[in-house]
Amino acid sequence: MEFETVAILMPGDMGHAVGLVLRQHGHRVITNLTGRSAHSIDMARAGGLEDVKSLVEVVRQADLILSILPPAAAVSLASDVVDEMNRQNRYPIYVDCNAVSPQTAQEIGKIIIESGGNFIDAGIIGSAPGKGGTPRFYVSGPDVGPMLSLDGKGIQILEAGDGIGQASAMKMVYAALTKGTWTLHTAIIMAAQNLGVRDALISEFEYSQRAALAAIRGRVPFISADSARWVGEMEEIAATFEQVGVPPDFHKGAADVFRVLEQTPFAQETRADMDRSRTLEQAIETYVQYLPGKYIP
Repeated sequence: MEFETVAILMPGDMGHAVGLVLRQHGHRVITNLTGRSAHSIDMARAGGLEDVKSLVEVVRQADLILSILPPAAAVSLASDVVDEMNRQNRYPIYVDCNAVSPQTAQEIGKIIIESGGNFIDAGIIGSAPGKGGTPRFYVSGPDVGPMLSLDGKGIQILEAGDGIGQASAMKMVYAALTKGTWTLHTAIIMAAQNLGVRDALISEFEYSQRAALAAIRGRVPFISADSARWVGEMEEIAATFEQVGVPPDFHKGAADVFRVLEQTPFAQETRADMDRSRTLEQAIETYVQYLPGKYIP
């Protein structure tokens, strides 16, 4: 099964890079940049995505639509696309690739399927193509063949089951470890900073937790650039855990850590322009200034 035209909504760090590799493998890749930020427009241009100017044209021209955007916008985008599909009586395959809970994926699937469209649930694990390895797209649903046809085209496609929500579940439990751990690391060093034991703790980590300290130094100073969209992802993880009887409060707390980082000046950076020379100590000294309430040592 082959598709000539793939639409990517909306082309951020991951989306534009996926679009680039699909173009390199012979696909026409389109998007709609109307109302998008200058950064998003620059990313789309870097990926060589063709701006068709409207959602009307996306639905008219696409064979396959990949939704890749912050999770808070996933349901509303699907609703907007379905409204346009119904107006045109044209139903390109819709793939939700967002970091959403299984129940949110099922809600989106219901929106698409009840309109007469075809839906695939997908969860992306790994960095954007060209940034350290090939991202894995876990896919699930009654018919994932359309996505399997993209396997090896700069991305890897892996089946997660025949139920809508299973691919999203994979994303949720994976990100619960990665981003959840980053927020735990951040919270620990912020607490140590305000308790006056930061340097002593780092020295102890250098002696007894070298691998953990390397991870802390490598991630904590830079996660603020993505903090705004990761708030929603942590909330989706918490909802996922709660649905299956696992205590959700850890990842609710992770969302709160990202809310702190979202307020810092570092949150205005992007992955392309962030200050990679920033140290852990410099980052933490800024982060603690944005903690809620007033800490009096």
